Amino acid sequence: MPKSNQKPNASYKKRQDFIRYFREQTGEKEWNMQDVAKMAAKMGWPLPTPADPIDLLAKQFAAAAGEETREDKATKKTYKANLSFIKRLAGGKQLWLWFDVDDATRLQMEKGLQLYREQMVSEGVIGKNTAGHWNRNHPDQKPLAFVLDLTPDVEERESAGNDDGQEQAG
Repeated sequence: MPKSNQKPNASYKKRQDFIRYFREQTGEKEWNMQDVAKMAAKMGWPLPTPADPIDLLAKQFAAAAGEETREDKATKKTYKANLSFIKRLAGGKQLWLWFDVDDATRLQMEKGLQLYREQMVSEGVIGKNTAGHWNRNHPDQKPLAFVLDLTPDVEERESAGNDDGQEQAG
């Protein structure tokens, strides 16, 4: 899936068009992608070629690395164990390089944290645009706020002793 700051490719556009078609045909206001895919397959959409097992396994390892957190021994605060950055290769290819935060150089951390921040900013822009779009299309309703300053939320979660984004058990 492209990052939110990238333009979708032609195959994404075709799939997006089909999702709209699915909604028109079914009248669904909420849908799941399994149902969309089943309808598309019944209508003759070619099923994707199975992915290379090594690529699939690499994606699974990348997902696991990206989700791993640890607890700082001194502060007891949760932090990301692994970060990544892109290395550009000849011919326009990109290689994702991962590193362990505990063993990282300053340059690796700068690259990894900058990419992490850019992803957050991209999501913030899209979120703000989405709320603004809805607000403009519903002028008769109270506008939805999309607050981008997360500082109070972060501080509140930290003070509650829940800095890892997980819900506290009740």
